[in-house]
Amino acid sequence: MFFDDPALRIVVQALNSGFLKTLQLFATTLVGAIPLGLIIAFGSMSRFPPLRCLTKTMVWIIRGTPLMLQLMIIYYVPGLKGFPIWGGGEHGRFLASSVAFIFNYACYFSEIYRGGIAGVPQGQYEAGQVLGMTRGQIFFRVTLLQMIKRIVPPMSNEVITLVKDTSLSRIIALQEIIWMGESFLKGNQGYSGLVWPLFFTGLYYLIFNGVVTVLLGRLEKKLDYFRA
Repeated sequence: MFFDDPALRIVVQALNSGFLKTLQLFATTLVGAIPLGLIIAFGSMSRFPPLRCLTKTMVWIIRGTPLMLQLMIIYYVPGLKGFPIWGGGEHGRFLASSVAFIFNYACYFSEIYRGGIAGVPQGQYEAGQVLGMTRGQIFFRVTLLQMIKRIVPPMSNEVITLVKDTSLSRIIALQEIIWMGESFLKGNQGYSGLVWPLFFTGLYYLIFNGVVTVLLGRLEKKLDYFRA
């Protein structure tokens, strides 16, 4: 039987190791991109024209170019120019991948934030001013709560996309789950020409995406009381 194959245990162990790296990159990206995206959104909405123009140009470039290209530039270019800031090994590749993913997704999140903030009725802001609230108080006590409700669906789509986009990090040889699956095709631990590990990676992604989808769905239901 297939499950009695001695290769199965080795493959599953390798895929588990790769999935752990995928999970680490996913979590690191969210932790970094969610707050950074809000900062970038503030820059895009700034009343200071040079800052607003610079921020919007940066977002336009990041959103208009492939993430794979950004990964390659961030990882390889510093070393080619004599500044190997990432160092070597798996740690350096993970650090470069994290920076690229955080910056890329922060730019996408910033546009979602900007749309959510702009969607809050101006009357809410004016009411806060009448009550004597500062701009900071209005944002955190009035705007932010209503913005969260509006941005959860589009943010959920981006988070689900992030689950699959982590596979792009294999372009710089980060040993995430796709890299591990493909390694048995090319030759790993005495096995080569094995195609089925790649199909197993799809199962990992399906389960991971299913869990993330359920959690985000529950979050959206809990935020129902923020209806404007």
